[in-house]
Amino acid sequence: MYHAIVKRIARKNFLRVNNKEFDALLGDCAPDIRHRFGGNHALGGMRHDKEALARWFDRLGRLGPHLTLTVEDVWVKGLPNDTTIIIRWSASDELPDGSPYRNRGVHIVKMRWGKVIDIDAHEDSQAVADNLSRQAAMGVAEAAADPIID
Repeated sequence: MYHAIVKRIARKNFLRVNNKEFDALLGDCAPDIRHRFGGNHALGGMRHDKEALARWFDRLGRLGPHLTLTVEDVWVKGLPNDTTIIIRWSASDELPDGSPYRNRGVHIVKMRWGKVIDIDAHEDSQAVADNLSRQAAMGVAEAAADPIID
């Protein structure tokens, strides 16, 4: 029963990203959450608290206003005091010039007592970097910004 509830929460949280409901996502996070996103670009790096993660989500929303994540599979292991969730997903978006962006990845999420304590995103970081480079070339300055790290 617990695993089924956690699977529903994971799917709901990916819908929250699609809907840019970042405050709701942050409400489920521990104050000292760790968030890793691969690559040396505006979305890459590691964050260690909710404030930095909030800034990262805001940037994600600006750089991917039409980003749609589709959850393909969710696996849950553990008990409420130590839960691991693996989410396999695909992503699509449209760049400012109308060209498509596609990616696939896996998130490994750790929860403890209902709070997300760790998010480790594994995606095609070269596809993200290429997407951001293309946006920067189209005049989207934030796409070339330094990563949000703390």
